[in-house]
Amino acid sequence: MSNPAGLVSAVTYRDPKAALAWLEAAFGFELTFLIEGEDASVAHAEMSHGASRLMVGGEWSPAHASPASMGGKVTQTVHIYIDSDVDAHCRRAAEAGAEILQAPETQFYGARTYRCRDLEGHLWTVSADVEVVSMDEMEARSGLKITVGKP
Repeated sequence: MSNPAGLVSAVTYRDPKAALAWLEAAFGFELTFLIEGEDASVAHAEMSHGASRLMVGGEWSPAHASPASMGGKVTQTVHIYIDSDVDAHCRRAAEAGAEILQAPETQFYGARTYRCRDLEGHLWTVSADVEVVSMDEMEARSGLKITVGKP
């Protein structure tokens, strides 16, 4: 198996097998790699979404826990960019059981975005670009100072 250079997020679940099915149903991820233990448990899995990958695994050490095992606390969110209708994607996720935390809304920077919580508490943001917005227009819409490439 050859992996291209880049960033790949890894998400931990109490029940990674259920998570694999849910991520496919809710977000359209595709299972691309699966290693199972003798008891058919998920030792490691990878899913793809467009050109991106996601690793999915179980709680294999004290440092790797699902938000469901941590009182709902998370240390990261996962952001998915799509090239299709965000509102339809949101409906699909809700029908699969996602808790919609923020309904689809067009942001000042030109992306339409929604936020949700998955079956074990991971936070997800889904966006699609719906308009091209200049830096000057982003500043005007948001009231924020936007800098590119400098602290």
